Amino acid sequence: MTDIKTTTGSGTVQKSESEWRKELTPMQYAVLREKATERPFTGEYDHSFDPGTYVCAGCGQPLFESDDKFDSGCGWPAFSAPAAESSIAEERDVSHGMVRTEVLCAKCDGHLGHVFPDGPGPTGLRYCINSAALKLEPK
Repeated sequence: MTDIKTTTGSGTVQKSESEWRKELTPMQYAVLREKATERPFTGEYDHSFDPGTYVCAGCGQPLFESDDKFDSGCGWPAFSAPAAESSIAEERDVSHGMVRTEVLCAKCDGHLGHVFPDGPGPTGLRYCINSAALKLEPK
């Protein structure tokens, strides 16, 4: 049996859990598929400000641009806006005794992180994203 990416009519990627496990590192799998969070200040992109586009580590969907990245001091890469509104999805998250807004990749449904209303202008948003969920495509 070959590993075939299945794309639904809406353009979303669906794979079996065994396919995801084969394609992702253990940390990427834990974050993207199991909604884990990497430890603060340990991610590859926390303090990186190289120019480029941050894409989903699971499916390659463009998610964030380096021009929208800022140092929030939160311990994870922070962005003020997604590359396109259609590239992400948001869901209410009531885990861990908190009410938050979870950010997901709109193409593969991978967990990226959370968005908070305490970012810089003009959006006022802080997309707090796990490095393990991202890959930087340099400009």
